[in-house]
Amino acid sequence: MFYQMLKYVLLGPLLRLLFRPRVEGIEHIPAEGAAIVAGNHLSFSDHFLMPAIVPRRITFLAKAEYFTGRGLKGRLTAAFFRGAGQIPVDRTGGKAAEAALRSGLAVLRKGRLLGIYPEGTRSHDGRLYKGRTGVAAMALTAGAPVIPCAMVGTFEIQPPGRLVPRIRRVTIRFGAPLEFSRYAGLEDERTVLRAVTDEIMYEILRLSGQEYVDAYASDVKAERSRRHPRTLR
Repeated sequence: MFYQMLKYVLLGPLLRLLFRPRVEGIEHIPAEGAAIVAGNHLSFSDHFLMPAIVPRRITFLAKAEYFTGRGLKGRLTAAFFRGAGQIPVDRTGGKAAEAALRSGLAVLRKGRLLGIYPEGTRSHDGRLYKGRTGVAAMALTAGAPVIPCAMVGTFEIQPPGRLVPRIRRVTIRFGAPLEFSRYAGLEDERTVLRAVTDEIMYEILRLSGQEYVDAYASDVKAERSRRHPRTLR
């Protein structure tokens, strides 16, 4: 009920009015059945703009920090993400990554749309970074198609560190579904997972027109923070 209120009454109409998103390729979103929408991640606004224009409900794997913040802002953010049905994901790796995989598969097995950002974190500079292979593992295990998605212009309206977004028009592009049935049964092969992930990231790159960096965003952020601790938020 909370999700429906947000999308159709409270937040969705406001976002469409303010940002007037250009939507391309929406016909690639299947009317029913399990599918993964894999997109670039440029801004906190991505969490709201893309679900607002997708006809079906979409469940995102959201970082656990959104559910554990302190103070009034933290409590409000946690309440919003829980009410919107988003799933907290621990990004520390190991068993936490396995738990995230199980959570995503549970969504897909119910025949629902799963949203995921393969980069694993927001881009701090607007470039597209190397994808984590969890998206490939879910796609192969569930036998679900992957719809690549590109958010264009959201970095400019709300880059990391900016609380209130600028009011500018954005573009949301969806590509044709990618299916990987040729790799059925190979979801435990690391080279296969990397090949599938790279194919997904290439399609996102083609749709977004971003500069590509063959490194994980989290690693680049950590290194930059180590060298310049005051310049990266």
